[in-house]
Amino acid sequence: MSDFSPAYEATLLSEGGYLLHEVQGDRGGMTYAGISRKNWPNWRGWRQLDQDLIPDADEVRGFYRANFWDRLRLSEVQDQNVASNLYDFAVNAGTSVAVKLAQIVVGTTPDGVVGPRTLEAINAADPKLFILKYALAKIARYRDIVARDRTQLKFINGWLDRTLRNAA
Repeated sequence: MSDFSPAYEATLLSEGGYLLHEVQGDRGGMTYAGISRKNWPNWRGWRQLDQDLIPDADEVRGFYRANFWDRLRLSEVQDQNVASNLYDFAVNAGTSVAVKLAQIVVGTTPDGVVGPRTLEAINAADPKLFILKYALAKIARYRDIVARDRTQLKFINGWLDRTLRNAA
């Protein structure tokens, strides 16, 4: 089955590593290692950062494992590249969005929850074809975001690069 470590390492690089920063126009606001303060205000790493302390790397790793990898049951996905793609997009867009797009790609009910039918369909899919269809679905979603809100256009190249890198 799939392994969290390579997925985590690749996504952490896409999220900018262990840095505290805020990008103007980014809806997530202030982030540390890609963890959005706006979306995850109760993450205990924020208390450490507020005291000018650096959160332990294991704290960050545990956050991502519990809130993304385990929530999507990615250890049960047979193909590492499929699991890594699902994980990376969940970190970027949220778990529900990532799962719904995957469910659309594999033809199950898009409810945003990974259950036995979704896992079975993902594992039955040809991994290369799944990854390509999933990339197209992500690109369409990014297109729709920019069409609704032109201020997000500044992020499109990064989103597309990340999507295409993961599809390769």
